Amino acid sequence: MDLTPLRTKHPEHWQKAAAIRALALDAVHAANSGHSGMPMGMADLATVLFEKHLKFDASAPDWADRDRFILSNGHGSMLLYALLYLVGDPEITLEEVKNFRQWGAKTAGHPENFLARAIETTTGPLGQGIANAVGFAIAEEALRARFGKRLVDHHTYVFAGDGCLMEGVSHEAISLAGRQQLSRLIVLWDNNNITIDGTVDIADATDQPARFRAAGWEVIEIDGHDPEQIDAALTKAKSSSQPSMIACKTHIALGHAAQDTSKGHGALTDPDQLAAAKAAYGWIGGPFEVPADIKSAWEAIGARGAEARKAWQERFDALTDRRQAEFTRVMTGGVPKQLAGTIRALKKQAAENAPKVATRASSEMVLEVINPIMPETIGGSADLTGSNNTKTGDLGIFLPEDRKGRYIHYGVREHGMASAMNGMALHGGIRPYGGTFMCFTDYARPSMRLAALMKVPTVFVMTHDSIGLGEDGPTHQPVEHLAMLRATPNMNVFRPADTVETAEAWELALQSTETPTVLSLTRQGLPTVRTEYKQKNLTAQGAYVLAEAQNKRQAILIATGSEVSLALKAREMLEADGIGTRVVSMPCMELFAAQDESYRRKVLPAGPVRVGIEAAVQQGWERWLLGERGREAKAGFVGMDSFGASAPAGELFEKFGITAEATVAKVKDLLG
Repeated sequence: MDLTPLRTKHPEHWQKAAAIRALALDAVHAANSGHSGMPMGMADLATVLFEKHLKFDASAPDWADRDRFILSNGHGSMLLYALLYLVGDPEITLEEVKNFRQWGAKTAGHPENFLARAIETTTGPLGQGIANAVGFAIAEEALRARFGKRLVDHHTYVFAGDGCLMEGVSHEAISLAGRQQLSRLIVLWDNNNITIDGTVDIADATDQPARFRAAGWEVIEIDGHDPEQIDAALTKAKSSSQPSMIACKTHIALGHAAQDTSKGHGALTDPDQLAAAKAAYGWIGGPFEVPADIKSAWEAIGARGAEARKAWQERFDALTDRRQAEFTRVMTGGVPKQLAGTIRALKKQAAENAPKVATRASSEMVLEVINPIMPETIGGSADLTGSNNTKTGDLGIFLPEDRKGRYIHYGVREHGMASAMNGMALHGGIRPYGGTFMCFTDYARPSMRLAALMKVPTVFVMTHDSIGLGEDGPTHQPVEHLAMLRATPNMNVFRPADTVETAEAWELALQSTETPTVLSLTRQGLPTVRTEYKQKNLTAQGAYVLAEAQNKRQAILIATGSEVSLALKAREMLEADGIGTRVVSMPCMELFAAQDESYRRKVLPAGPVRVGIEAAVQQGWERWLLGERGREAKAGFVGMDSFGASAPAGELFEKFGITAEATVAKVKDLLG
């Protein structure tokens, strides 16, 4: 392709865009790994966006009212790193660019939000960025409604490719954004017609502009290499009352021998072809060299937002101390001072009244006292509000007509809901929680994993947590899901036994700043097991002695959730036979594992036989039964080793052998 018309019509723009392309080529060549073609194809779009539209200050990349820039097609990460280096971001230095994809570098193969402040989200799995962006845009709308336009007034821009739009989560995201009329959300689609396997049409015939229009988006179609068209499209999108998709016709690996081919998607490392591409750009700098005048022009772009940030700071400083403190608190993830007292009061009430309720209802009871004191919470459900018990009366519904509403009807979109919640948490100022059935963590799993990876405190309210949900049968009865979630690093999985433990779990979830929470909650009613009020949050220890042996201790029963009351019943039967039995409630294995060894030894001493009880598969229990001073010959498990069945809950527990009687038999068998 002859690049002369592009080079000569807008020479200053061209040179700035060429700097992105050259750095991407150099970094991928040095790493012998990466994706060159997307940065080369989207460089013109990035240049116009950053120079003329994006509100940011390179010296303060986490300024609260900045525009958010999300690279959904995260394999093209060198586009982002080149931009950040060029504008003068203090964390992405030239040395970091040279160390692209190397150990310890901030310039990882895909953007990782925790490595640099200017990286808004982790976007390796395609489609996640555009789905996160829906959450970013929701957060902006909600915070603007609460704090006013003088404090919150920004856009969310997304670069997305064909892969992002093929992934199913993108459909959930764009339809939700269209329904919510998120007019501050602008997606630029890299319409280059190339995937790894070949041209797009070998796998997809979707009319993407029509698809977005059908979902309620404004769609603008342009030449993605014409800076005037790009500028006009962005200007129009910012004035739209709908979310906007700009379909940008581009050439992958522009100017390279691999242009418009599948090879252009990946690592373009051939030195002769690299040199030829740079010559076609008219690029005179050596490897990783950006001529001083071009670097200065980019640094001026990076400093362009300093005045806007200064003006924002002046408006912020003019607020009352109380208003400043509240904005700062929610943006940094702090909890209100009254949270601890509120939780303690609910615990005391529950211990005294000893209600028999499902823990999903217990969770609703907690939310009823939390939501009024934490206006930053935004709840929701994937079309299961009445089952998940996630809506309290004070929230109101978040809609275009009421941005102060704090409850979102996500529709049947578990994956999109989880990803949008991650986006809200990443944006800051919002504490998102949302519900579905525990079994459908399968549908939300990619976003749940990313919450843990990104270190964001999203709260996943997962109800109907075992065969105890009954007649809906094995498609809805989770058996392996607790093991799957517990295997995820940096994720706290709580399975509370009653209202008291549920309140304690919620308190810990809201105090978390870097770890997501899964609340595994029952459909069936459970008796209160914590009938003695204790101010201390015992759930914070992960496991604790709920009931001590009366006779000489010979057995320890370790249980979670709905099986804790079953363990207490088994203890009564064993004690009646002279077998001293301790019951340990273990609402969170992760937190127990984090305790000092001395505490774990007190809870699980050597000697007695141990039986774990949980209406789920045994995987993950080995440490507590066989490790931690346990022995295989003295350990057993009462739980599931198959899928469930369709029947009333009580009958299912009996048929699958998850009963107090089966527990007693297991203990006696181990004792010989």
